[in-house]
Amino acid sequence: MSDKNHEKKQVRVWCDGCYDMVHFGHANSLRQAKALGDVLIVGVHTDEEISKHKGPPVFTQEERYKMVKAIKWVDQVVEGAPYVTTLETLDKYQCDFCVHGDDITVTADGIDTYHLVKKAGRYKEVQRTAGVSTTDLVGRMLLLTREHFKRGEKEYSVALEHSSNLGTDSTARSPYTGCSQFLPTTQKIIQFSSGLSPKPTDKVVYVAGAYDLFHVGHLDFLEAAHKQGDFLIVGLHTDLEVNRYKGSNYPIMNLHERVLSVLACKYVHEVVIGAPYSVTAELMDHFRVKVVCHGLTPIAPDADGADPYKVPKQRACFKILNSGNTMTTEDIVQRIIRHRLEFEVRNSRKEKKELAMMKGFKNNHKTVEKSQNGDCAIENSS
Repeated sequence: MSDKNHEKKQVRVWCDGCYDMVHFGHANSLRQAKALGDVLIVGVHTDEEISKHKGPPVFTQEERYKMVKAIKWVDQVVEGAPYVTTLETLDKYQCDFCVHGDDITVTADGIDTYHLVKKAGRYKEVQRTAGVSTTDLVGRMLLLTREHFKRGEKEYSVALEHSSNLGTDSTARSPYTGCSQFLPTTQKIIQFSSGLSPKPTDKVVYVAGAYDLFHVGHLDFLEAAHKQGDFLIVGLHTDLEVNRYKGSNYPIMNLHERVLSVLACKYVHEVVIGAPYSVTAELMDHFRVKVVCHGLTPIAPDADGADPYKVPKQRACFKILNSGNTMTTEDIVQRIIRHRLEFEVRNSRKEKKELAMMKGFKNNHKTVEKSQNGDCAIENSS
């Protein structure tokens, strides 16, 4: 009986969304949601629903389901969740309340998707992660700007160059689609970190790369690498290093953003921030690395032309893994470029809806203030 009573006391939390191009902003909201309860259930919308209310998603629903399932704070994923969150949905999954970020989400008709659960008092808000959104990332790819990994005084800024038709730069009018600034802190890294250290008996696995626009290709590879041992460490190259071997405007996400995206993955135990491109003997000895893995993608030489995996090869602990997934960051960018006009329309439409909602909220607030001050007696029908 005591076990059953304990189960009943568990607080079950519901979150839902598109979770398109799952990034550290999504992960951070889910981390905060999980902290409000014991079990986190996440509903993910279908491609059809997203296209109807928001515009075309970048990732397919199957890709999005898989990505959300791999976030370390998620206990269960509900596929094909309704776009408007209902009390019936919360009750079906025995959830006490729904959690969402403090940004605005509306249907194609401009209706708040959480109005039903808000009215019933079963809604809680968490703080949105400033400086990143799917809209923002799409904008970075379309603009092909390098603003997001500038050095010196602008190193931590991810504000973009002018692009009024996208509504994703520092001049954007909406605080939700508009990109403000992502300010990395040690506290944020601690919140995302597992806090674990490898045990003396653990077989430590090391992989390295850019892990830019963290996607299902990365995910499947990390799952395969995770199976090679007990403790997985991911080395992340600096922005300038990534740009050296990938060129163009890569990486799309700066180092600080990539760190959090990788740390949110349940297969990853630790991240080396700004790892050397060549895997050194010092690095392997320091972390007691037993296996070094790489995927099927081509391996670019180091700046001096050397093989970056020379040391692990000499130690006979280098493995090429076939994860069964050939997706690359370049593939994602190409998806965006191919559908550029569709995404520009999507971003513009999203911003207009948010601005309309903001205006409505402001007007409603003014009406309430006037009524409270006795300036006028207006009934609030809501």
